[in-house]
Amino acid sequence: MHPSVYRVGHRAPSLEARYLAAVRACGRGAFLAGAAAGHLIGLLNGTPPEPEVITPTERQIPGVRTVRSRRIDLRDVMCVRGIPCTTVARTLVDLGATLDVDDLARACHEAGVCHGTTPRQVESVLDRRPTSRGAGKFRVILRGDAPVTLSRLEAGFLERLREAELPLPRTNRPAGSRRVDCRWPARGLTVELDGYRYHSSRHAWEQDRRREREARARGDEFRRYTYGDVFEQPKLMLAELRPLLRD
Repeated sequence: MHPSVYRVGHRAPSLEARYLAAVRACGRGAFLAGAAAGHLIGLLNGTPPEPEVITPTERQIPGVRTVRSRRIDLRDVMCVRGIPCTTVARTLVDLGATLDVDDLARACHEAGVCHGTTPRQVESVLDRRPTSRGAGKFRVILRGDAPVTLSRLEAGFLERLREAELPLPRTNRPAGSRRVDCRWPARGLTVELDGYRYHSSRHAWEQDRRREREARARGDEFRRYTYGDVFEQPKLMLAELRPLLRD
């Protein structure tokens, strides 16, 4: 597969075998990084990227993008299914150099949902790597200032309802002291669409609880759906809504 790395048997190599072989070919202290690490731990979808490996010494391996780093902080390294790679938080920081704010915010969302990664963990990496490319994007995302265009989120939500042949709500209408995103008055249901990919600030949390309390004070059931619910896991969202919207 690579110099001094051999595959035993005749089965076609898996992606994980390919990544592991690339790391081993780069020698002791090497580990998977960048988009390859992002794909391995589930932060990125699509076609698997070529192996990218951080090494303590200069390496030139055909088919492997190598990045030399003389100072390797072991706090940034973990092992996933036998493959040494960057931690989730460090992977996010590395991805900040190449992803736009929208895609980076989505990766942060995936990290929080799938790995329990917190803003503080990402900030700790940034504190150690303050000159990382993309650091400014994280400041926006971690403050909760990376919005999904609400019209797009709302359009996606309504499209999911149409596809499932569920009744449509009244949208952006007054209810009590504020406007609500989606409401079915006859069915006593309020749905708020979370217009932020990475929604973690105390202010945002308090606003969410206030909206929920007001909906329940009206006698409504209350649900909140995110970008991930609408665009990535609509089946789960619709399964929750169906019994609430039955005639």
